[in-house]
Amino acid sequence: MTLAVSGRLDSQTSPQLEGEIVGKLDGVAHLIFDLSKLEFISSSGLRVLLMLQKIMDKQGSMAIRNLPEEFREYFDETGFSRVMRIE
Repeated sequence: MTLAVSGRLDSQTSPQLEGEIVGKLDGVAHLIFDLSKLEFISSSGLRVLLMLQKIMDKQGSMAIRNLPEEFREYFDETGFSRVMRIE
C-alpha cells in the first residue's frame, strides 16, 4: 500500500490520517509513505508515523519515500531516521 501525504501533518491533520489508516492495515505487508509533497510535519505527525511503524514491524515493512531535504535533519535529530527506513 502506498500513501501520498501532502500539505501539513500536524496536530489537526494527524488524527485524520490515523483514523483513515488504522484498522485498514490487515493483510498489508508493505506500507510506503510518499512525502514528496509534505510541507510541514510536527511532533504529532511523527507520532502517527511511529505508531504505524510499530504496527508494520509486526506484519511486514514500512518505508518513507521522497522525504523533503528540509525534514531530513528533523528525522535525524529525533532518531526517526534510525527506526524508519527512509528511501
